[in-house]
Amino acid sequence: MLRIGIVDDHQLFRKSLSLLVDSFEGTKVVLEAENGLQLFDMLEVVSVDLLLLDIQMPQMDGYETCLILRKKYPDIKVLIVSQLATRESIHKVMELGAHGFFSKNSNPEQLELAIKNIYEKDFYFGQELGAVLKEAILWQKNYKIDDHVLSTVQISARELDVIKLACREHSSSEIAEKLFISVRTVETHRKRIMEKTQSKNFIGVVLFILKQGLIAVEEL
Repeated sequence: MLRIGIVDDHQLFRKSLSLLVDSFEGTKVVLEAENGLQLFDMLEVVSVDLLLLDIQMPQMDGYETCLILRKKYPDIKVLIVSQLATRESIHKVMELGAHGFFSKNSNPEQLELAIKNIYEKDFYFGQELGAVLKEAILWQKNYKIDDHVLSTVQISARELDVIKLACREHSSSEIAEKLFISVRTVETHRKRIMEKTQSKNFIGVVLFILKQGLIAVEEL
């Protein structure tokens, strides 16, 4: 069972979102908080696999919450769920290490896909996020990668196979089956690639190989 936390200061939206997420197969909302301060108090006693995090909140907003969360609880995956879907806000939460962005204006049915993708593949490319990432690469804006890392890190053919299949929305088990390797080996490749590219999450890996020209933007 995937344990979900929801952090949003609007009680009606938070409760409605909780009911929606609980209706998804294999998910259970185990934590609800109205801001970052309340969240960190609750995380002392409640274990969470994935957090749905709003940006605009009092006392501790989503930006600060995400920054602290990725340092103190790096195993918790973060999906930003916000109506603040500007390029600047999406860039900022991705730089802070969030695993995906989901607009509150999106179709509710898409949320189940977003949660599943982040849990199984470590990232979610929704319409908003995909457009911003492509723009960032095409115009060389934001998401700056250390030039030394970019020029010296080498991605092996097998690692590139793993990345390409992940970009095509295959889970670790599906990648393992296609490459005739174990799921554990796939996860080892993922971890090693993130370490080599100094990426906070798999989105950073995708940005790295795009800048190296190892995969085309159209393949996302």
